[in-house]
Amino acid sequence: MPAPAHPVIVLMTDFGITDSYVGQMKGVILSIAPEARIIDLTHAITPQNIAHGAFILTKSADFFPEGSIFVSVVDPGVGTSRNAIAVRTERALFLAPDNGMLTSILQSRSVTEAVTITDSRYLLPVRSSTFHGRDVFSPAAAHLASGLPIESLGKKIDPAECTRIPMPECHSADNGKTWEGSIIYTDHFGNLVTSLDAQLLDRSKKWHVHAGKYRHPVSRTYGDAADQQPLAYTGSFGMIEIAVRNGNARETLGLKDGDPVRAEST
Repeated sequence: MPAPAHPVIVLMTDFGITDSYVGQMKGVILSIAPEARIIDLTHAITPQNIAHGAFILTKSADFFPEGSIFVSVVDPGVGTSRNAIAVRTERALFLAPDNGMLTSILQSRSVTEAVTITDSRYLLPVRSSTFHGRDVFSPAAAHLASGLPIESLGKKIDPAECTRIPMPECHSADNGKTWEGSIIYTDHFGNLVTSLDAQLLDRSKKWHVHAGKYRHPVSRTYGDAADQQPLAYTGSFGMIEIAVRNGNARETLGLKDGDPVRAEST
């Protein structure tokens, strides 16, 4: 996969945008690869929530051009012995701490190569023990965008040995009559994104979603519910989400990340 003339580097972190961290990462990238185009996927991953980051990354990656370079940093173990890794798939490159951030990518993509990011020639000369997003991942991504082969970053590793974490699941114990899952995260609007995969729900049946003390019919879109009324629907990720029309489901329903949910056919 040759480097494109105007490579795309996609940033995803839990850094937020009120501090200077994201700006410093972009400054490092453009100092090394001024031709790069930088896209912010999001910097609002729930702090230290690796599973949230892994979910967003794998659900978003295919919407970017082939050859894109993803820098995904949710890194509660920064400065410890955990590795920094780079992984090549059939259409993209992924750089992340080896803490489970790439779990879903490793499970759902064809990985052709994986290496540690260790060669000091492609890192900043002085590296903080608390900000590898700037000092390790950003310069490594920039060098890749400038045409550096991935194998130059460090030692080859077996992708099967990369860290994987348990991801939110969707499972049935009664041949698909009901499906059990959990709330993965809450989006900007207060909508609750669940691990219930809408593709698994038999479309010939009517479904209700149970969460906490509430029971919500599965609707097509927000307008199917009255103002300030809760509903469930298939979101843009293909997962069942719970919302309150023109309101905030998390605040109104008192639900939170990790709470169990169940889809039941009628």
